[in-house]
Amino acid sequence: MLGAVAVGQTIVSGLLEGEDVLHTASALRLLGAEIERRADGAAGPTWHIHGVGIGGFSEPADILDMGNSGTSARLLTGLLATSPFTTFMTGDASLRRRPMNRVIEPLSRVGAQFLTRAGGRLPMAVTGAALPIPIRYATPVPSAQVKSAVLLAALNTPGDTTVIEREATRDHSEIMLAHFGANVRREQTQEGVAITITGQPLLKGSKIVVPSDPSSAAFAVVAACLVPGASLTIENVGLNPLRTGLFTTLSEMGAKIEKRNQRQVGGEIVADLLVQGSELKGVDVPPQRAPSMIDEYPILAVAAAAARGTTTMRGLAELRVKESDRLAAIAAGLKANGVKFEITDDSLTVHGGVVPGGGLVATHLDHRIAMAFLVLGMIARDGVAVDDVAMIDTSFPGFVALMNSLGAKIAPVER
Repeated sequence: MLGAVAVGQTIVSGLLEGEDVLHTASALRLLGAEIERRADGAAGPTWHIHGVGIGGFSEPADILDMGNSGTSARLLTGLLATSPFTTFMTGDASLRRRPMNRVIEPLSRVGAQFLTRAGGRLPMAVTGAALPIPIRYATPVPSAQVKSAVLLAALNTPGDTTVIEREATRDHSEIMLAHFGANVRREQTQEGVAITITGQPLLKGSKIVVPSDPSSAAFAVVAACLVPGASLTIENVGLNPLRTGLFTTLSEMGAKIEKRNQRQVGGEIVADLLVQGSELKGVDVPPQRAPSMIDEYPILAVAAAAARGTTTMRGLAELRVKESDRLAAIAAGLKANGVKFEITDDSLTVHGGVVPGGGLVATHLDHRIAMAFLVLGMIARDGVAVDDVAMIDTSFPGFVALMNSLGAKIAPVER
């Protein structure tokens, strides 16, 4: 997205070519950016983006289909909020169930207008503000998506726009905005951390090397922890401090995870991870850790199911509005496979030990639920079945083949 509104060419290597990213690229092409995939990189394909400059988007001739990606939909809405034309956006059945009100509210203050289905759901029409207004916005709940949407809207808004966070959330957007040339400032205030961006900067195309996604690496990390005698090295994993809550929690549980060759790439901390089979024990996961691992709770619940003792995870209300009601989906998957647990509106307690397995997990079109319970099947006595794996390609194309190459036995079942 930043390459699409920069001046000049951005070259990206190491890009995750999942359906979420491909849907985003297709949407940006419809808005006027030139995006080309080239099989010319020594370590894989590179993506070349010729940007249109800030405010340079053109009215798309078709509906933007964001597939399953809530992140893409919400962040792109930030850029559209200051593009003075009307854009129509939709997504798959899962995304059309997810509310957009949390970005609609602040972006309406900027001057954008929205028309949605009941409950702020897609399909949605966005009419961008011709004369956008800078705002000072305190996020009511910790959300990197909301923060990023407002900061992206600020790019084409004159003056200073500020987002205030009481709890820190992942800061990839701020790091990348600064990398492209935006003036981004952070200040501790009585309200929380204030992130301010000065509008209408000149963003310049850049070369970007994308680290391995810690949320994707999480599945192989937990699998290696759970399988006795396992040893696995995962290279070039992003270790942004606001994304490493799972690795911190696993270490507290007794996981053998060693960071090697730690370095900085494009402003982000990366390292190679050596993971070995471990005897995990239950722990209490504090609510303040949730923003740094909000996507990893399904796979943490799997680790907790196999650990010795009880694990309690708190502060999980955000999971209720993910691709599915993810908290309920985790609980249902545990129940189907004989794992004892207790659940509240925002917490989950898992009693670990031997996992009977043998159950069928309803994924509700949620890729992380599918991948997490496939990992549980690796150590469950009677295996685990999931009802669908097609949506895994939204975030992790080749997941099944990769896990099988590492020793998993994931295969279709006849019904």
